Amino acid sequence: MNAIADLLIRNKAIEFGDFTLASGAKSRYYVDVKTAVTHPEFLAAIAHEIAERYEFDVVAGVAVGGVPLAVATALAAKKPFAIIRADEKDHGKKTPIIGDVEGKEVLLVEDVTTSGGSALYGITMLRDAGGRADRVVTVVDREQGAEATLKAKAIDLFALVRVSEIL
Repeated sequence: MNAIADLLIRNKAIEFGDFTLASGAKSRYYVDVKTAVTHPEFLAAIAHEIAERYEFDVVAGVAVGGVPLAVATALAAKKPFAIIRADEKDHGKKTPIIGDVEGKEVLLVEDVTTSGGSALYGITMLRDAGGRADRVVTVVDREQGAEATLKAKAIDLFALVRVSEIL
């Protein structure tokens, strides 16, 4: 078992019960990376893994789950980060992205992928802002269609852990 999978289990990031996922799908288990990354050891391990494995100019995350991952990875890599708003703002600058991605190679990070909808939204926002974005790194891929959804849009999905490794 890889170190990230071991940390997921130790931080009790897998819960069993009846859950409705962000995609709307029903599930007998829930992968709670958002809570697990509130533990510095786990967040640092993920950030280090991503910073060591992948080249990028800017790392980005969709609010809420991707933000701590993007910030921690940026610190580990000593590179800038960007935040993609989950919803449009109707005040201030109204920009969907906080941070400079224009003309830069951007790596999108996600906590969990299921259908790929959030990752596709993030990549679309990054591309619309002029970023070169065609890769997503997820902490856990639930193996429920995200890879195929993204591949159809010329986006590569890389998982630190596949759910089949920890269930």
